[in-house]
Amino acid sequence: MSVAIEVQGLHKSYGDVEAVKGIDLSIDAGEVFALLGPNGAGKTTTVEILEGHRKATQGSVSVLGHDPALAERDFKDRVGIVLQESSVEKELTVREALSIYGGSYSKRLEVDNLIDIVGLHEKADARIGTLSGGQKRRLELALGIVGDPDLIFLDEPTTGFDPSARRDAWKVIDNLRSLGKTILLTTHYMDEAQNLSDRVAVIADGVIVAEGTPDTLGGRELAATRISFRVPDGATLPSDFQISNGVASVQSGEPTKALHKITGWAIDNGHELEDLSVTRPSLEEIYLALTEAE
Repeated sequence: MSVAIEVQGLHKSYGDVEAVKGIDLSIDAGEVFALLGPNGAGKTTTVEILEGHRKATQGSVSVLGHDPALAERDFKDRVGIVLQESSVEKELTVREALSIYGGSYSKRLEVDNLIDIVGLHEKADARIGTLSGGQKRRLELALGIVGDPDLIFLDEPTTGFDPSARRDAWKVIDNLRSLGKTILLTTHYMDEAQNLSDRVAVIADGVIVAEGTPDTLGGRELAATRISFRVPDGATLPSDFQISNGVASVQSGEPTKALHKITGWAIDNGHELEDLSVTRPSLEEIYLALTEAE
């Protein structure tokens, strides 16, 4: 598999402030990669260097085989950028905007096909000023990929969306994945990273502190399992349980054995275990542990 993005020893300083302190990163072609990190961690600076909007202070950067700092025409032609918010003439229709913006590229997706990809077929001839917030975001996605790019940068693609609109946006991103596009995604929503990404990296204080799949990030797959249930009335629990607000919980590195012991105890004592759950730490819990440790 070819590599779409290759970064080695990336540093970026603003005077005496070092925003990025030595990042190594490799993203395969066709991969959906999420870059996570709190505000001020160096995430935005890193992405802007990859997009060609800023120059690195030190290190090597290759994006689709190009140095993005050179801003070559061929590089720009192969990259799509979807910002958190963009300005498009409100008097244009969706179809007109895509036709006009598509004229800037040497190749482009067919407008009606693009409208179907982002789910705006019912609004194709509506003026942009009449679109809802979610529909405008779909249009912004369409404008970012109108040039049929090989690599797409998605910056917080569902910020401000209600749950239904977010799910619709995820379908659009899945459509892009099916087209074989490489996608670099930034998001503050951990469920979004979990559902969309092939791999995830967490950046904190200018360095990458963890990288892996959403299920293995930070040793998530090895973390202790938490078993919890609502304490039955009149039950006397073993001493290794923690009880909070009427819920008993225990962590175990051997969840099968622990669950067998718990259910056996409940059966022997005639208890029904309500709200029984068996979970590993969520991606959000792992993320918070990684970023708060820095």
